[in-house]
This record gives sequence, C-alpha cells and structure tokens, in this order.
Amino acid sequence: MASQSKSAAPFNAFLNTPLASYDPEIDALIEKEKYRQFSGLELIASENFTSQAVFEANGSCLTNKYSEGLPGARYYGGNEYVDQIEVLCQERALAAFHLDPKEWGVNVQPYSGSTANFATFTALINPQDRIMGLDLPSGGHLTHGYQTAKKKISSSSIYFQSMPYQVDTATGYIDYDRLEANAKLFRPKVLICGASAYPREWDYSRLRSIADQHDAYLMMDMAHISGLVAAREAANPFEVCDVVTTTTHKTLRGPRAGLIFFRRHSDAARNKDLESRINQAVFPSCQGGPHNNTIAAVAVALKQAASPEFVAYAKAVRANACRLGEALVGYGYKLVTGGTDNHSVLWDLRPHKVTGSKIEKICDLANITINKNSVHGDVSAVTPGGVRLGASALTSRSFTEDDFVRVAEFLHRAVQIAIEVQSSCGSRLLKDFIKALDGHAALAQLRTDVEAFATSFPMPGFDASNLKPNTH
Repeated sequence: MASQSKSAAPFNAFLNTPLASYDPEIDALIEKEKYRQFSGLELIASENFTSQAVFEANGSCLTNKYSEGLPGARYYGGNEYVDQIEVLCQERALAAFHLDPKEWGVNVQPYSGSTANFATFTALINPQDRIMGLDLPSGGHLTHGYQTAKKKISSSSIYFQSMPYQVDTATGYIDYDRLEANAKLFRPKVLICGASAYPREWDYSRLRSIADQHDAYLMMDMAHISGLVAAREAANPFEVCDVVTTTTHKTLRGPRAGLIFFRRHSDAARNKDLESRINQAVFPSCQGGPHNNTIAAVAVALKQAASPEFVAYAKAVRANACRLGEALVGYGYKLVTGGTDNHSVLWDLRPHKVTGSKIEKICDLANITINKNSVHGDVSAVTPGGVRLGASALTSRSFTEDDFVRVAEFLHRAVQIAIEVQSSCGSRLLKDFIKALDGHAALAQLRTDVEAFATSFPMPGFDASNLKPNTH
C-alpha cells in the first residue's frame, strides 16, 4: 500500500517556499548584485568568481548539520557523510598543492583566512610572544600584527608583540637586510611571509635562514597566491615553511574559507605535535562547529584546482596582470616595483596628485570595482596614494591579454576624469569631489562603454541571460 504524504503544519507552511515568493526584497537585491557583477569590471585582487558546482555545494543541505570535532571523533551523531566529505577535502587539498600526506597535513575547518591565521598563532606560540610580518603600508595583511604608533589594530598585535618589517622605500621590494637586522634585535617566535598587496615573489630561502637564526617558525600566508602556487605559477612555500595558511576564494577560486597546512614530520623540536596543536587551536580554541557546506564547496574547488584547465587559467592570470601593468605604464603611470610577478598590480597615483580613494569612487560610478590601497611612503591610510588591481576575476570571465589592454584604457579615462573634476571643483575633499561628479557627461559615457564591454563576456556560476539591468 502506497504511503500518503502528509501536509506541512501551518507553522511550517513557508519552509518550502522559493525565495522569490517568500522574500521578494532580498531576492531582488540578489538579482541586482548578479547584474552588477555581470555588467562591471571586477578588478579587486582578493575577489574571484566561483563555478556553478561550487555554488551548488555551498548552498546544499550540509548547512543543516552540526559536526564539532574531527572526522571519526565528533561530538554529535549523524556525521557519517560529513566525515567522508571532510576527509575528501583534506585529501584534495594535499593533492592540489602536490604534498605528500606523510609529510604534510591540513585542517580544512577555518571559517576564513583571518581565523586560520589566529588559530595558527594560538597553536604555535603563547600570549605576548613576538611575531614579525610585513607592515600594512608595505602591502602586508592586518592579521600579520598590524598596529599604529597609537593603537593596536589587529588581534594579532593585541595578544602578541609585533614588530613589522617593511619594503625598501626606493624600490618597493622587501628590504631583507633590514628585516634580518631587526630580527636580531627583536628575536621573533614566528616570522610571517605573505601579503595582501605585494606584487613580487618571496625569497623563501632567505626568510628560512633568518627564522632559523632565532629558532622561529616560518609561516606563509599564501592567501593571495594560493591558486598560482597550486598551478606551479609561483614559488613553492612548502619547501621551507613550517606552516602555510590560505584563504580559498582568491586565486584558488573557491568559496570563502581558510586552510591551515602543517608539517607532520620535521627534525625541528618546535614542530613536535604540530598536528594536534593546530587541530586543537581551530576547535575548540578559536571556533565552534565547522561549516560543512563550505567545506564541501572547498573540496569541489580543490578538485578543479588540480585540473589542467586550472593550470592554464593560472598562467593566463599572470599574463593578464602583466599586460594590464604594461598598458598602464604605457599611459605614463607608475607601478610599485615597476611591474608584477603574480596576479596583482599596485598602482601608485601620487605623481598625478590624485588619491586612491577618489579613483576608487569614480571607478565605482563607472562599473569598475577596484580598491584604494596604501603604497610605501604614504603618511595616511585614510587617503592612500595607490590602487590595487587584480586579474583573477576577469580571467575567470575569459578575458585575454588584449582585453586587459582595453581595461587599462577604461582606467586611464577614469583617472583623466578625476584629475579634471578635482581641478574644476576647487577642493581636494572627497565629499566635494563626489558632488562634482553628479551628471558628469564623460563619466556617464565611460559607464555606458564599460557596461557594453563587460556584458559581452560570459559569467561563471550563474545564468546572466535573464537578468534585468539595474537602474542608476
């Protein structure tokens, strides 16, 4: 006898109602965001577009499950499939970065790169121990110990003693000699490499040598370049580092999450029990239950990162970033270090007497998404003198080197408009600058041209064919 389906209780009536029907306000805003992504030029170096498969895993029923603990050692029942997913994600993470599972392990539970970094510090050192990372104005990340003369900004500077190192003010390259000299004075327990806005390679051997002088951990935060590392389009930090952390959404093109890789076997006494210390630091020290839907999506992205197609993508990202930088130099602009080795371009606008804040704003109004960024020598983070650009997202949309030459043209037009408006409005204040942009004909034309160009390219992850243009 066939079973009869029961109807939902009245208080559960909306549980199977589609978003568009139940909450048209949120649905409409999501659709607007889809069109914004489709119709604009995404040049933020820390952003990318995920695949449809990653979207599907991230929006799955796995979001319903609690699974505190590790595979095979959970605090809740019903985790037999979650365990398999997490183990598969671990295996794929090691495979994507060409690591021997006998030598390296990985924790795939961190919610983000920032939580991965703090969990790593928690595992490696004690409160008020000393860390050294690249200074934020030199291109470093907040979580690497950033502080100002008046205030401790990041939790890594609040709970640990931080002494940042810098780039050479003349060249924009990391000053390894000064770093080594300062390390002799400061004697850090953790030496951090990796950056948020540094367009050049890292001298891992030199950093290892400096760390060894003080029996310090060498930690690499490869969040920005992890996709390039996986594709062997960047130098390999795993050869010398003790711990490697990363986000999963930048050049790796997955969902937003973090990973911590750790050495399983090492002659160094400091690495004893590193696996158990890292796992304990992630949970229960710094986090609660892992986000299983995101772990599944990370596993999908890591499978993609191990493919020949992804290697070709990573090569294209580097080539596109180089071409973008060359095209900007061709317009007479200055790049920090003169170019790039990776996915990012750091653009110094100070010679043109216009701030990164103003260029970010004018580009926003033209459907070009960038971010203002400090460059070495800046005296204020509020009015940074540069802009950071990245090639990862538009390469995911199938942009070629020639297309990035066109992108450089759009950026040049934006700067020329900014210079003209700043001059005509008679004020250097951002609020006056924005007011003067209202109704600007050249800016309106730039937006029209950008939208026509951007919408001629495919959009990863979702169907853009039925999207309605946003009203301005």
